[in-house]
Amino acid sequence: MQKLIALLAVSLLLIGCVQQAPVPQTPPEPIPEQVVEVVQPEPKPTPKPEVEEGPQTREFSVEAKQWGFNPSTITVNQGDTVKLTIKSVDVTHGIAIPTYGIDERLEPGETVEIEFVADKTGEFPFYCAVFCGRGHKSMTGTIIVE
Repeated sequence: MQKLIALLAVSLLLIGCVQQAPVPQTPPEPIPEQVVEVVQPEPKPTPKPEVEEGPQTREFSVEAKQWGFNPSTITVNQGDTVKLTIKSVDVTHGIAIPTYGIDERLEPGETVEIEFVADKTGEFPFYCAVFCGRGHKSMTGTIIVE
């Protein structure tokens, strides 16, 4: 048995003294790059605002009362047909638009319709053509034709 122990001790000694040859390190294989394609959804077309081309008919409701018109400024494009529906809500008034040859009387509670073609560009005044009280001179407005 002593021989067996001695043999075992020598074996262990030899195993501990033997240097192991280094194992050559091989670099790891590169991981292939993955190409990720980001797909953007097609943009929805933006609807174009409706652009009215050429002359249009523009309608306005106008209220006449002491001492003003509402609205007092009306903006249209050259060539537009302008339709004004005007109502006096208190006393007798008038509306005069000299540039377009308009001079109408506005009785209280009644509605008057006026139509003309805005054929000239510029700013054109309109005013009350019937004396309606102490603020009569301030009863004015403007038609803007672009």
